Amino acid sequence: MARKKEYNETEVVEKAMHIFWRNGYQTTSMQMLEKEMGINKFSIYSSFGNKNGLFLESLKHYKSRINSIFEKFKKADNGIEDIKQFFYDSVSSNFEEGNEKGCLVTNTYNEFSESEDLLIKEQMNSFMDGLKTIIIEKLKMDPSKDEETIIKQANFLLLAKHGLAAAARVNTKKEIEDYIEMTFKNL
Repeated sequence: MARKKEYNETEVVEKAMHIFWRNGYQTTSMQMLEKEMGINKFSIYSSFGNKNGLFLESLKHYKSRINSIFEKFKKADNGIEDIKQFFYDSVSSNFEEGNEKGCLVTNTYNEFSESEDLLIKEQMNSFMDGLKTIIIEKLKMDPSKDEETIIKQANFLLLAKHGLAAAARVNTKKEIEDYIEMTFKNL
């Protein structure tokens, strides 16, 4: 007969997500996870298979947490202004006490860029493709832009979003606001 779990899976995934967010996947050890999550390795392996399985659950949890920002972005209908607002929304929590800095997805995207881990690459590509699709939809709201310009600007904005997420880990709120304003100055 299987033992009843003595922990809330959502709560331990939340804790794991924060440690992966702070340290990255490679640097996070099983010992760190045990300590942070308050459960032992056996429970981690039993619930998630391995560290990789726990990391994938952490990414899913992160995406569900930021889903409201994406839903607001998808539903908005002011074109470039919506993209700019998305940039602001995506970093707003960085300046609240106790929150992690940067973006877990961007951190993971950078850490796993050379990795052979197909599941994580699939998660990252899906996220980035989805974001680029929304950006393209918003850029298409400007009838003066041709297809080539839209694609170039979408690529630029996707890269700018990566830069913003990285900068949000170390730069001040004012520096981040200046970065966003300058990004959209000439679009």
